[in-house]
Amino acid sequence: MLSSGWGGDSADRSLAPVRVGTRKPTLNSPIIGIAVDVDDIDGCRRYTLATAYADAVRGAGAVPVLLTHDTALAETYVRWCDGIVLTGGVDPRMETFGVPTAADARPMDARRQAFDLALLAAADRRPELPLLAICLGMQLMALHRGGTLNQSLARTHPNADRHADHRCHPVLVRGGCTLGVAAERPGEQVVSNHRQAVEKAGDLQIVAVSDDEVIEAVEDPRRPFCCGVQWHPERGGEGPLNAGLFLRMAEAARSCAVASTARLAT
Repeated sequence: MLSSGWGGDSADRSLAPVRVGTRKPTLNSPIIGIAVDVDDIDGCRRYTLATAYADAVRGAGAVPVLLTHDTALAETYVRWCDGIVLTGGVDPRMETFGVPTAADARPMDARRQAFDLALLAAADRRPELPLLAICLGMQLMALHRGGTLNQSLARTHPNADRHADHRCHPVLVRGGCTLGVAAERPGEQVVSNHRQAVEKAGDLQIVAVSDDEVIEAVEDPRRPFCCGVQWHPERGGEGPLNAGLFLRMAEAARSCAVASTARLAT
């Protein structure tokens, strides 16, 4: 059954429907930190990021700021930003979580992994901070919260290739969750590009699955906005699970910024 293992509070936590459009950031817009990747290009290590992430944040009316891989700055970034986006990439190094990395894995940059996990740990100490974890980011968030990882969908799912190469496929979304869907909705289309997936979500709540039982989204219902999605909302265009997700995050970040300002003023 697709609904097995969802559990948790069924209260409606979704926000009002949003109209997707381009919102221009202002001097008072929330600041969203985006964790970047790193690549060796022509013998030089360079920070890299698909521009779609920054475009999606900016289109939601927030200011995108790219975060460099310095674990000593993770706490500062989390205190300075009004929201954090953990982005996609290759595969986690599983030794950090007590199991071997699969032989056919494409291990992510070790320094990036340490930094992303430091951001997650710092965010644990600021629960009001909105957090959106995408693809690899969701996998790291689940592992950080006690979950496990299926390191090869191809070994367990005969049609695993439907989740790769930025293909579209449907997901079933539980209503009343961070994803902003008021009632359970099957058949919502998303864009995916991954070969691994969360197997167990730890202390996070599963809020969306694919029709072949891949966990597609998780959240922490104890926080105002803490969501991980296995798909790529920055590439999915309009709709509640794509641009609408960035809009809801920006609204949560705006509320976080207002609350932080008010606290500092007292």
